[in-house]
Formats: sequence, C-alpha cells, structure tokens
Amino acid sequence: MKIISLNLNGIRSAAQKGCFEWLAAQKCDALCVQELKAQAADLTPALATPGKFTGHFAYALKKGYSGTGVYAKATPVKVLQGFGTPEFDDEGRLVRADFDSKDGPLSIISVYQPSGSSGPERQESKFRFLAAYLPFLQGLIAEHRKTGREFIICGDFNIAHHEIDLKNWKSNQKNSGFLPEERAWLTKVFDEVGFVDVFRTLDQRPEQYTWWSNRGAAWDKNVGWRLDYQIATSKVAATAKNVAIYKEQRFSDHAPLTIEYGWKW
Repeated sequence: MKIISLNLNGIRSAAQKGCFEWLAAQKCDALCVQELKAQAADLTPALATPGKFTGHFAYALKKGYSGTGVYAKATPVKVLQGFGTPEFDDEGRLVRADFDSKDGPLSIISVYQPSGSSGPERQESKFRFLAAYLPFLQGLIAEHRKTGREFIICGDFNIAHHEIDLKNWKSNQKNSGFLPEERAWLTKVFDEVGFVDVFRTLDQRPEQYTWWSNRGAAWDKNVGWRLDYQIATSKVAATAKNVAIYKEQRFSDHAPLTIEYGWKW
C-alpha cells in the first residue's frame, strides 16, 4: 500500500503544474491533499475524480481557503468531515475515509493544521486547534484499541518537531512552527497518545524537508522545514518499508511525502 501526502497550496494551481499527471504515474493507493483553496463547484471531473481515483473532500466555508481531501482507488465504507470543533470544521481542516482492507479496518485521514506565522491572532487560533485536536487523537487511539482499526493521518502539521527538522533552528525558536509549546504538543502525540512518526522510523537523516519559503531562494539552497507528516497507529506503522520526498518537480511550496506500507489493501 502506497500513500502520498501533499499540501497543494491551491488544487487548481497544482493541477496546472502537472500534479495529477505525476500522480497517475505513481501507482499509489491513496493521496491525501491539503489547502485545496476551492469549493465543490470549482472541481472539474479531472480534479474530483482523476483517473482511477475518487476524491472525498472537506471544504472551507470561506472561498479560496484551506480545505482537505482523500483520493483513493478503493471505495470507502464511510467518509467523515471534521472533528467536532465548529471553528475548524468550518475551515475544512480534516476529512476521514474508512476502508475495509484485506489486513483489517483502516482509516486514512487528511489534516491541515493551522499556521500561526501571519501574526498573533492566527497563532492563538493555532493553539486553540491543538488543544481541541488532541482529545480527538486520543479518541482515535481508544477506537484503535477497542476495535483494532488502524489509522494513518497525513497532512501539513505546520510544526517542525526537532532541530533536525528545519535548517535554521537556532533563529526560529521564537517563531511559529518551532515554538516550544508546539514541539511539546507533537512530542505528546508520539510519546503519550501513541501515534508513530512513520517517516522518522525509516529515515533519520538531516535536511529531509517538505516545505520551503518562496522567499530568499530557500528552495535552491534547501533552507526548508519538515512540516508534512504521516503518523500512524503502531501495527500499520510497523509495516512501513519505504519513504520518499519528491523534489524533481514543484507542484506547490510543499513536496509530496510518499510512504509504502506492507499493509494489504
């Protein structure tokens, strides 16, 4: 099973840059996308159901803003939007698709966690999101333990976890995305709640980034941040066997994060 996660920074923009032609060649089973910046009426059939994929989306009420999606070849038994917090559900920040796979029940979630980089007001919104989202993640672990359902959560977390996860960590310790409170929250998700940072189980190398600012030739100099994750419950996480960050083409200011799992679809 191969899953890709990508913040599109606008689905129509990414499509114009060849994203869906690239997707068709990947032989993946699911693609999780974030920051659609579109509503249902904006999606042509080529964007909503590209090739063998069907998209399942959560749209923001505000036009041209946020939004998430899960594209899959398999048909989900259920699709859920949001996590029960109106402030963020209205921004289309999460969509969950449930599947009956050969190896057992599996849910794939696409999430777009808020950025706080535009100012104090957005940072406060980000903190509210983290506070509301943590009990949701705890609930998923409880569901996992009760039913055996595995979860893979893909998305733009807008947090670099450790110093290895961004180029200029020393100068960013007081900036959104690398604040001590944000990093501690992510540590709690892994060490206490029980999710696994799948990428880091297979690749401990430095300079493995998924986002680059559009300023100052950051892409050319690889001055980046690892903001995109696939986190998973333990059983499916343990089957992960290959990870890759694709940088040969640019569809967005983020790069696609691909992980192959031994889980049978």
